[in-house]
Amino acid sequence: MAERRAGGAFRPMDASALADHVTERACGLPGRVRVLVDGPAPAAPRELADDVAERVRLRGRAAVVVDAGDYLRPASVRLELGHTDPDMFLDGWLDESALRREVLGPAAGDGSGMVLPRLWDADRDRSYRDRPQPIGDDGVVLLAGARLLGRGLDCELTVHLRMAAAALARHLPGDDRWMLEAFARYEDERDPIGSADVLVMADHPDRRALRDRDSGPG
Repeated sequence: MAERRAGGAFRPMDASALADHVTERACGLPGRVRVLVDGPAPAAPRELADDVAERVRLRGRAAVVVDAGDYLRPASVRLELGHTDPDMFLDGWLDESALRREVLGPAAGDGSGMVLPRLWDADRDRSYRDRPQPIGDDGVVLLAGARLLGRGLDCELTVHLRMAAAALARHLPGDDRWMLEAFARYEDERDPIGSADVLVMADHPDRRALRDRDSGPG
């Protein structure tokens, strides 16, 4: 994806208007569309993806939501260095190769069009045994989860739900506060703010602000 400059000021936007906006961006693209909805769990990326998928279907296009939490590596790999290792959380939890093979590759314009919604049940540490779903020639696949950008995952549209460190610390459950170090590194090393097509300030779930990036070359 070509480098682009952030465009314009932030606009206040509630959850419904945000879903409308992302739907317009996705449905404004031809053919199959892969959307990465990136953000920590308190920013509710899955909820946004579900809302957008519902709107896409109302427009007569197929939509499949894939939760990145259903594409984690087995516990023997993911937790090899313990349950609270920030390095593994940042770089070793997500099964990127499986996402490319089962979701992003099939959803490409020249792919099979058969997308597997879920692969691995992390709680039970076993396969879901789901069947692939067809998305047709103009379907939209929304991959929702945290730490998705800066990995070279192929897509047509990226959305980053950004929470400041203080806000994230307030909203993360106490048992998950060890994740803060990894999220700080994610912002510094992967630059999701600079790379997202749609940047959403999500410190307050009911009072969000949005800024699009320019569509022209930077």
